[in-house]
Amino acid sequence: NHTRTLLPAPMLRRRRAPLLLAAAAGAALATTSATSPSADGLGVASTFHGVARSSRAIYTIGFVVVDYKYSLRGLVPGSADYRGKLSEVHLRSAKKLLRLCEANRGFYVKAGQFVSSLRQVPKEYISTLSCLQDQATPCKYQDIKIVIEQNLGRDLHGIFLEFDEHPIAAASIAQVHRGRLNNNQEVAVKVQYPGLERRMKLDIMTMSLLSKYVSLIFPDYRFEKILLEFERTMSMELDFTQEAKNSERTTSCFRKNDVVKVPHVFWELTTKEVLTMEFCTGHKVDDLDFLRKADISPTKVAKALIELFGEMIFIHGFVHGDPHPGNILVSPRGQGRFSLVLLDHGIYKELDPKFRLDYCKLWKALISLDVQKILELGEQFGVGKYAKYFPLIFTGRTIDSKSALGTQISGEEKTRIKQDLNSLGMDDISSFMESLPPDFLVILRTDGLLRSILGNLGAPRHVRLLAYAKCAIYGHEEQSRLESGMSQSTLYAYQNWLSPFF
Repeated sequence: NHTRTLLPAPMLRRRRAPLLLAAAAGAALATTSATSPSADGLGVASTFHGVARSSRAIYTIGFVVVDYKYSLRGLVPGSADYRGKLSEVHLRSAKKLLRLCEANRGFYVKAGQFVSSLRQVPKEYISTLSCLQDQATPCKYQDIKIVIEQNLGRDLHGIFLEFDEHPIAAASIAQVHRGRLNNNQEVAVKVQYPGLERRMKLDIMTMSLLSKYVSLIFPDYRFEKILLEFERTMSMELDFTQEAKNSERTTSCFRKNDVVKVPHVFWELTTKEVLTMEFCTGHKVDDLDFLRKADISPTKVAKALIELFGEMIFIHGFVHGDPHPGNILVSPRGQGRFSLVLLDHGIYKELDPKFRLDYCKLWKALISLDVQKILELGEQFGVGKYAKYFPLIFTGRTIDSKSALGTQISGEEKTRIKQDLNSLGMDDISSFMESLPPDFLVILRTDGLLRSILGNLGAPRHVRLLAYAKCAIYGHEEQSRLESGMSQSTLYAYQNWLSPFF
């Protein structure tokens, strides 16, 4: 005799929901895979591997969504019980997503890092997913050799005097080898893993499908714009010729800045899947032990870094979208001087000129605490009522704050900030993120990564605020003045205007 346990209808639906999602998505994946040209066994194996990764993702997300739905059922939004339970579900869900990213690797690690860099997501997700490292098991040397020779049309030993078979770095989309050209020039050779584009299409399709299903079942959860931005950044990263162009444009933007160093690109040895560039030495920008030994001030490094990105954002409107510590090296030049070596130019965003100017105006309004202007710009950015959170997001202040920027906030203001944050539900966060222009998502991600580095360097808060404020004012000037350069007297006038706010 078999004993049969009857489950309540809601619980039965709860258990079935992830299975239904997985079944539906699995069928869609199988259909897409069947219509894709893949005659070789490797392609078939890759497709089945992709389906397995997708099924794992769909099953995990299904349970996360159901957990939110049923754990919060019956609780009054904003109440102490609701907030406590919501934090528990956030943490539980973040841990599930961490395990998913670690199991699936590749683009899922990239997605987890992307989410953790957005300061607008719940802190439980940021703290849990921020430990994800973009590392991968290196591809076999013979496979890498084939990619290089197929792309460059020559025997590897005819191109390089020396080529280290062991990579110096291996991430989710490529690995880097050290080599020496026939003219003794040391180079770093970035080689894309074979079959990566097929894998990306399957992974992105799964994420898109999940996003649509979640939005249909729970309309408060809408993340299509974030997914589109993630897909855009991944597509850019897979084209190394675009990365090379971004690198050269950045070199041009900072040609008069002797602190910034961008590796030279060797175009004759660069294709969509192979990038050959000058080999540069240095240590991660937040390596405090190295900075102390080299007698380099961490605060000066932080100041140079934030001024570099402030200029990118507010003046050039051409922004490096992945400034994590591994992509920014400090190279000592003696007597406490240093260069910032900027690596990995695959993800860039060219800001819309109007957006750049409006963003400059927003920062001027944030510094001068011009509430009316902040709300007015919020309407232009399309965020409506959420504009009141701009000061909190960017400066750590409430919109009606009276305290000077860069100073400790009062206990009363801390209480108001806590109340504001507790009043936000997932539907608010989702609506806010969906209402933002694509350019804003890049700004938020980049700023989140930079703030993390500045925190590791122990830089005072005012370093970032002052740098952004100066660059925002400068960026708001007429293009003719930008091209001719800012006079010293104008710069002093701006500094005098800013001094009362810090």
